[in-house]
Amino acid sequence: MTAAAQTANRIGTDDIPVRHMDFEFDDSISTFWFDNDPLRTMILTALSGTFPEGERMFMRSVRHYQNNIKDPDLRKRVKAFIGQEAHHGKEHQSFNDMMTRKGVPVDKIDAYTKMGLSRIERFYSPGRVLAKTCALEHFTALFAELLLAHPELIDGVEEQLKPLWIWHAIEESEHKAVAFDVYQEQVGGYWLRVSEMAITTVMFSFFSALHTAQLLQASKDQPRSKRMGLKQRLTGMWRHRDVLAELGKHYLTYYKPDFHPSQKDSRALRNRGLALLTRYVGDKAHISA
Repeated sequence: MTAAAQTANRIGTDDIPVRHMDFEFDDSISTFWFDNDPLRTMILTALSGTFPEGERMFMRSVRHYQNNIKDPDLRKRVKAFIGQEAHHGKEHQSFNDMMTRKGVPVDKIDAYTKMGLSRIERFYSPGRVLAKTCALEHFTALFAELLLAHPELIDGVEEQLKPLWIWHAIEESEHKAVAFDVYQEQVGGYWLRVSEMAITTVMFSFFSALHTAQLLQASKDQPRSKRMGLKQRLTGMWRHRDVLAELGKHYLTYYKPDFHPSQKDSRALRNRGLALLTRYVGDKAHISA
């Protein structure tokens, strides 16, 4: 095993290694870096705008129960989960800063997310905050494994940015069961889990659409955006309609009383993703995970 792989194992676990990417996002990257398409670019940029603060909330919700966790293996996985999420926030902050320099106000989404999550954590019980984390982790795992199963979805993304999304997808799949397992051991309760998923689904959908619209509006003076009408903007999304339809079926499994994230074995998907990531970052991908 390489030195890079050994380092990853020491920081995380064999199944949840903490990779240090240190991506660099320079200003040569296009404003509309997803196939020169404002809509798809701003959908992903809006999501990235919520990631740094979102990841911090995830870490806080799990840390609240960390010292009380009984399962020694779960305690190790929690540390690895926190390590991965911390790096996600760091790398997406770098990406967000690059987009903000281009005049795309991702910083406003970041500030709004921070304010909104602070209110949620103030008024929610720790158990419901953790249930929200489980719900959002289900969403991120759905999107991540969709990307790993269909890497052609990001064929139009500029080469400098592909590793960011592939790496993030792999790690979301790797740790998809950690927050859920903490919830099951420390909180439990079917109704709390599924009611928070229903609430989170509405909020996630609304704010994702809102933030995307805000970024599209802010970038309307960009030359490429001026040349594209609504029909043209929707073409890129419509092209992937069959693939995106897969999300609905997997989303609904969360409402089953016996649901567990590990019921979907995604190791083959992760291995494919790791092989692809290795082409970009070499040993940092830790392909033996």
